[in-house]
Amino acid sequence: MIDQFGRRIEYLRISVTDKCNLRCIYCMPLEGLDWIKRNDLLRYEEIAHIVKIMADMGLRRVRFTGGEPLVRKDLHTLISLVSKIPEIEDISLSTNAVLLSEQGELLRDSGLNRVNISLDSLRPDRVDAIARRPGSFEKIMAGLEAAENLGFDPIKINVVLVGGYNDDEIESFALITKHKPWHVRFIELMPTSSNLNLSMNNFISCQDALNKILGLGELESVHGPRGNGPAKYFKFPNSLGTVGVITPMSHNFCDQCNRMRLTADGQLRPCLFGSLQTDLRGPLRQGLNLIPFIEKTLQIKPERHNLIKGSEEGSGGLVALSQTGG
Repeated sequence: MIDQFGRRIEYLRISVTDKCNLRCIYCMPLEGLDWIKRNDLLRYEEIAHIVKIMADMGLRRVRFTGGEPLVRKDLHTLISLVSKIPEIEDISLSTNAVLLSEQGELLRDSGLNRVNISLDSLRPDRVDAIARRPGSFEKIMAGLEAAENLGFDPIKINVVLVGGYNDDEIESFALITKHKPWHVRFIELMPTSSNLNLSMNNFISCQDALNKILGLGELESVHGPRGNGPAKYFKFPNSLGTVGVITPMSHNFCDQCNRMRLTADGQLRPCLFGSLQTDLRGPLRQGLNLIPFIEKTLQIKPERHNLIKGSEEGSGGLVALSQTGG
């Protein structure tokens, strides 16, 4: 699958639900979102069918996202279906890990290869405040421990930088990688219509984070763990893990984009942001050939996103990152 700018698309991020058991301040509003109706959700068999068609076209890697993917019942069933598609080489999961200790073993045994876990602070009170759900920290850490014990590798920790909330913990997160085989990635805050004040006034660039980390000692550029994303990785001498940065705002990486996104209600999106998308659910349920619709989406994939810090412009009216899988 090649888009109009010559980029090879081999990676699909699949949102299985727009619902989440947390309400993180940068991701979604506390209330007021309209949930996707049950009949509009793609069934697991429908998702697997789409993946099989795209695998025949060149898709090689998938990631399941949400909302929070583990709140959708029996996610292991979908993972098992996709794991049986020979062309798919890697199946990963983005999760807040609240439910991972309960489901991790079944997910692994069904074919899940690795996990990315969101953890925005090392302090329980801060995690609970950012997530706006008490008791979150304890459950997330239990999920992280389970991921280690189950042998998921690599384990990536996603830290969204929010000034005034966790920017004083940057060094602490980085130091973890010296003795833990974790890959801590700092991510710049991206604007949606529900976080405009936060994204304008609390933005911290990854360069700011790196400047702080450099004060801890020597840091060398490395290839980092296997994966599909745009992170740039660094490492302390003799450390077990790495420090990564993902810079959607300060240093656009769209020229290397290798992905599309499938929303929980069956919209194939060529970019996380913007309004471009192609309905696959309707044609699928009508028994139509999906290949022309997928090819059309490849050709409308934009050269880059047009996000502006603290502005709705370029977001395509996106209210919450949970709506498209982040």
